[in-house]
Amino acid sequence: MLPVLHVASYNIHKGLSFFNRRMVVHEVKDRLRDLNADIVFLQEVQGLHAGRAERFQDWPSQPQHEFLAGGVWTDTAYGKNAVYDHGHHGNAILARYPILRWDNVDISAHAFESRGLLHCELAVPSLDQPLHAICLHLALNEQGRRQQVLRISQHIRDLVPDDAPLIMAGDFNDWRQRMPSYLAQELGLREVFESTQGRPALSFPAVLPMFALDRIYVRGFQVASARVHHGSAWRRLSDHAALTARLMPA
Repeated sequence: MLPVLHVASYNIHKGLSFFNRRMVVHEVKDRLRDLNADIVFLQEVQGLHAGRAERFQDWPSQPQHEFLAGGVWTDTAYGKNAVYDHGHHGNAILARYPILRWDNVDISAHAFESRGLLHCELAVPSLDQPLHAICLHLALNEQGRRQQVLRISQHIRDLVPDDAPLIMAGDFNDWRQRMPSYLAQELGLREVFESTQGRPALSFPAVLPMFALDRIYVRGFQVASARVHHGSAWRRLSDHAALTARLMPA
């Protein structure tokens, strides 16, 4: 029986509820642990925010990616993207496997919206070469996303061997579902929900998902299953639903 790799992707909304009324990062930590994923791709992770640390009594003293990983995921990487006077936020990857190397690449389409590509190489025992894991949060406007996808594609061509296992996940903000066919044709990537259910999953807003913004793309894997997590335990935590997939080496 082939080993199964369990992955998750989640935009955590900086650990705050809708309209930033409540701090929910402790609940996010519990829900992530319930998922029991081997690798977690996170977006809108708060690395530092001095104002919220003063406002909320139980605001973690650690950066959110370290707080969320504690005791479960042994290796982490955080890509600082948006930087402001009182702090910064970006993407993160939590892993049960060693992260051999990582890099955060600026793919901002304009000066008013900071975006990054967090690229990790992981040593996964069941794979005969390093797994490439890319975490993304793309632009809100379509022109910016088009520019970013071209840059991402070139990055993958330059740095990821054609036969290397690859997972790319995150918040793609792809309201009109323009990316799956391009990524399939240009890079051989398949979206896990398209593979299992015929179309990307509806993941936004979490209270009543209507738009397919969040995705998990893979290369070098078979998709055993894929699931959206948007029930009552999740919709209080973020404006996005969480996604999970179970993958087997192809």
